[in-house]
Amino acid sequence: MKLPRLNFPDYNFTLNADNSEGEGAKIFDIIRKKFVQLSPEEWVRQHALHYLVKDRGFPPSLIAVEKTVKINRMDKRFDILAYTASASPLLLGECKSPYVNIDQKVFDQASRYNIVLNAPYFLITNGLVTVWAKVNRENMAFEYLESIPRYEDL
Repeated sequence: MKLPRLNFPDYNFTLNADNSEGEGAKIFDIIRKKFVQLSPEEWVRQHALHYLVKDRGFPPSLIAVEKTVKINRMDKRFDILAYTASASPLLLGECKSPYVNIDQKVFDQASRYNIVLNAPYFLITNGLVTVWAKVNRENMAFEYLESIPRYEDL
């Protein structure tokens, strides 16, 4: 599978090529500590995770990936959730395939998750376009950021 170059730094990913069972290529997830199916969305998620850990100093032990959250009695799965040292949600990340536009629908999806999670920071990306935002609870709006601050500065 040919995946596009993303607007993240280059990282040395550990990949497994297609196997004889036809499972397709896999990429090693540094948070879940296992190989996962390499899809366009996973390609973006792994870049975002590496960026948070390697470039912004987020501790891997304080990041959850693809966990279930209940929204209106329905199980939904968020892509990335980073926590503070005291286990409070800090940053909610929503990753899309590079072939999916970052639009209002994506913001709405992340916002619905955040009603339950209550993270003060957002990361929304398709790898080509990345939006960083801080949630302003007073006026229920996003304050857009150039990038996310380093973990120790949050």
